[in-house]
Formats: sequence, structure tokens, C-alpha cells
Amino acid sequence: MHHVHWRRPRNCHDHRAGLKVPATDHFSAHAAHYARHRPSYPPELFAWLAAQSPARDLAWDCATGNGQAALALAAHFKQVRATDFSAEQLAQAKPHSRIDYRQAPAEVSGLGNRSCDLVTVAQALHWFCNETFFAEARRVLRPGGLFAAWTYTLLHGDPALTEIVRDYSTNTVGAYWPPERRWVDLGYRGMPFPCADIETPDFEIRRDLTLEEVLDYLRTWSSTQRCMKETGVDPCLALRGRLEEFWPAPDARKTIVWPISLRCGRIE
Repeated sequence: MHHVHWRRPRNCHDHRAGLKVPATDHFSAHAAHYARHRPSYPPELFAWLAAQSPARDLAWDCATGNGQAALALAAHFKQVRATDFSAEQLAQAKPHSRIDYRQAPAEVSGLGNRSCDLVTVAQALHWFCNETFFAEARRVLRPGGLFAAWTYTLLHGDPALTEIVRDYSTNTVGAYWPPERRWVDLGYRGMPFPCADIETPDFEIRRDLTLEEVLDYLRTWSSTQRCMKETGVDPCLALRGRLEEFWPAPDARKTIVWPISLRCGRIE
């Protein structure tokens, strides 16, 4: 596995230097599993974002995690700044000549005033939708620059799968979801936003997965991980028994869809 070289901004220290890991860091402990089993976003999403941007010189991908969105942005922009608080997540990122990975909290981009054409937050804005971050995004975006944040909601497939996963999310691990997760369930509707919304197309993630691949994805959930930590039991083991009842064969694949909720706005 290739490891990326990343830098820590001078005004950002990790927990070993006195800054505690934020309460919203739910993924460092299982960063490698997260990188392997989270679905990737559709290329059409990034093509649309690039087309809406005033130029394609610089994009900032905030809370980049393992760099999934940053890599897709690098196909459209001359340079991408990709930041994340988690060194463990950044260690899973793939190097790219146009991506500058930096360890930093969401509120510290290290970028100049009005330097960005696009700021993106993929599957993470619910953890830090606060005015401090919004002020930073507005500061670095050039006039007409685009701010985009998206989340994918609960997966669905055939009716039996959809209902079992919904029940697992609500009743098995529901008590272990952090409170910020409610914004994902709402598709980011009503969540604070740094600028006026513009109309966006509909996008979705679509994959054909085996039973084990579905379970591996569910183990990336912060609620699943917290349940495992607090109870010492993997809740996906019992879930496997429920899903096996209607799964044709262990290596059979079912079509899984994650609807994407995208919010975008321009900085004037």
C-alpha cells in the first residue's frame, strides 16, 4: 500500500502536541477499513461541480478522509488542497501530483484569501456545520466561487434488504449514532449553510455487492463501531443471519443504491 506524504500546518497540532482529537472524530480508529469499504462517488458529480466553478485552478476538499473526493477533483482542477484532522485517515490516501494533503481541522485551510474556485465537503459537513468553518470557507472562495457539500443517505436495494438495513440502523445501532448524524437522515435539509442554495441535479451511488461487502460497509458506520466497542459484540454477525435468509448465495451480488443529497451555493 502506498502512503501519502502530508504536512501539518504550523498553527495546527495533533493530540500528542496538546490538541485533543475532536469528539467528531469517529473514524480514525478504523481508517483502513473505512478506506476499503466505503463506496466511491459518481464521476458525474465532479464533472458537474467543475462545470459550475468560476475556474479550475484550485479546489479545497475539507475533511477529505482518505482522499476519495480529492482524487476525483484532481481530474478537473490544476491543484487540490485536501485537509483532514485525522492522520490515520490521511495515511490511507493515494498520492497525486496535483493534491496537497494537509493535517488540519476544518476551520484551518491554510489557504489565501479568495484563492479557491471550489470548496467541497463530502459526507462530513454534519460534523462541523458551524459559523467558524463557514467563515473560513467564505474567506478562501473567490467571488462566484462554489461551495458544495453532500451526504449519501441510507442504502437501499430490494424491499427486504432495505427494510432490514433500516431496522438495523434504527433499532440495533440507533442508540450509538452521534447526535450530528440526524442531518444525514434529513438529507442536510434545514442544516446551517454558508450561502444561498442553488439548484442541483440528482446523483446517486450504485454498486453491485455481495453479502459480505454489504456487511463490511455497515461496519464502517460510526454507530456500528461504537456498538462493538461498548458491547464487545459485532452486531453485523446477527444481521448476517437475517440477510442470509433471502440472499441467493454468498457470492451473489445485489444492486445497492445510496441516494446523494447535494447542497451548493455561490459566494458573491
